Amino acid sequence: TVIRIDCGGYNNFTSQFNLSWISDRFFSGGAPGLVSEPHNFDQEQERTLRFFPIAMGKKNCYTVNVPDGRYYIRTFFVYDNYDSRKHSPSFEVSVEGTLVFSWRSPWLDENAKLGAYSDLFAFIKDGEATVCLYSIATDAPVIGSLEIVQVDPLSYASPSFGNNVILVNYGRLTCGSNSFGPGFSNDTDRFGRAWQSDINFVNSLERTHVLSTQNLIKSTDQAHDYFPPHLYQTALTLTSKGQLEYRLPVDTRLDYMLWFHFAEIDPSINAPGQRVFDIIVNDINVHQIDIFKEVGSFTAFRWQHTAHNLTKSTISIKLVAVHGTPLINGVENYALIPMDLATVTSEVAAMRALKESLRIPDRMGWNGDPCAPSTWDAWEGVTCYYNKDSTALVITHLNLSSNSLRGSIPTGLGHASLKTVDLSNNQLSGMIPQSLGSLQLQLVLLNGNEMEGQVPEDLYSIGVRGGTINLTGNLALCGVPSLPDCPYFWEKDGLSVGAKIGIALSAVLLVIMLISILYICFMRKRDKDYDFGLGLPHDLILRSNRYQKQKNRL
Repeated sequence: TVIRIDCGGYNNFTSQFNLSWISDRFFSGGAPGLVSEPHNFDQEQERTLRFFPIAMGKKNCYTVNVPDGRYYIRTFFVYDNYDSRKHSPSFEVSVEGTLVFSWRSPWLDENAKLGAYSDLFAFIKDGEATVCLYSIATDAPVIGSLEIVQVDPLSYASPSFGNNVILVNYGRLTCGSNSFGPGFSNDTDRFGRAWQSDINFVNSLERTHVLSTQNLIKSTDQAHDYFPPHLYQTALTLTSKGQLEYRLPVDTRLDYMLWFHFAEIDPSINAPGQRVFDIIVNDINVHQIDIFKEVGSFTAFRWQHTAHNLTKSTISIKLVAVHGTPLINGVENYALIPMDLATVTSEVAAMRALKESLRIPDRMGWNGDPCAPSTWDAWEGVTCYYNKDSTALVITHLNLSSNSLRGSIPTGLGHASLKTVDLSNNQLSGMIPQSLGSLQLQLVLLNGNEMEGQVPEDLYSIGVRGGTINLTGNLALCGVPSLPDCPYFWEKDGLSVGAKIGIALSAVLLVIMLISILYICFMRKRDKDYDFGLGLPHDLILRSNRYQKQKNRL
């Protein structure tokens, strides 16, 4: 499964790198926009964007139906003064209900003018890839493109930390080489990863030396990670014994998984012990590497390390020579972000049904998960809390009073965790569903609507149990104390059996009457047709007329 969306774009196209893009779709709202200086962007999908004004609600999402599995999700964010306001927006981004990216105004000049890519690996477990943008203050979030690519579920050692962790890219570097991959070159990466040049992350380029080869590198492009051969054909080393150091930005609140990529591509190294070096992370010696001893020459070798309890805004990686000089082909740095708790699936379904039935306006931002991420506000009018064992979020209060809502209350509203419902002073119609008689409900306000039919006994019993209900203003409700008795044709669930039988019999009698009338008309018409000879040839009609005249004279 591969889906690449040109946000704000109107046409499908194939890029210069032979990648298929589709026009903008799967969004909850917003409007298309165009960067102010499209000539500065080489790729077509970078020139358009979708923005989400606050009038569309604080939370807007792209929701794409995909098979369950693990996905590489890549986003492009750009401002480029598309709205002529010279104010880059503040907003946050979530994937699968988990906060992953945060943009704060003002953006770095280069990012604001040319945009920036961000990517991650995440498991999709509900059949929908959901990417949401949340407005900070009144700013309008923006997005330029969205890529969703299914990958091997065992990639990046996923069994070691499970499927409830998102890997957010904080640096994917190719050492000694130019950037390559989608957007940079035609060098392929099966996952669609882009590899950035390390030139801005090496602490010092003094005495560094680049090695490269055109030889085939073994053990590349293989399950489960499918690292590209091109990554291992270039390496950074030193001209003399010493150390290489990289400094990568981090968030000290998170743990990080480091992936180191090596291949001995110097033909002069032909035995173990000739190139040996230590890997030191934040001044802690974590491993010693002898590439030739591990895999020989011209063969890819990878090693992984997880860094915990960081205290600085950068992570230091040093390759310190033991014998010979250190060498590295690539390094990746991923933040390990635990997935946020999601709302109970049945409650999400109930709220989506309510949104559809009541035609909840866009301004209320009812998109994505009703409660997640937990660091954001829940849907407008919705209050959430943890369930009993703190494994999910549940909806405890619903207040949609005085929002000019129309429609009927769907069955299913009134799930076990819901304690209060206030739908008063709208224009709701139809019957009150039985589900609103849940034992957990303590307050139900439906006053000031246009509802009809018999009130469920369980709903009325809320007041008997010490709770509060208010049904005033619904003139067509019936069947409980303080309301008129229901006509014969009303029951709990609508029309009574007798009413349904009566309607059915009336319909049958009506059909019989119509058939009888049609039959009588048909017979009369047939008699007339016989008398006047309609349908006979012209000369036979004349003879018939003469015969009738003679008969009359007699």
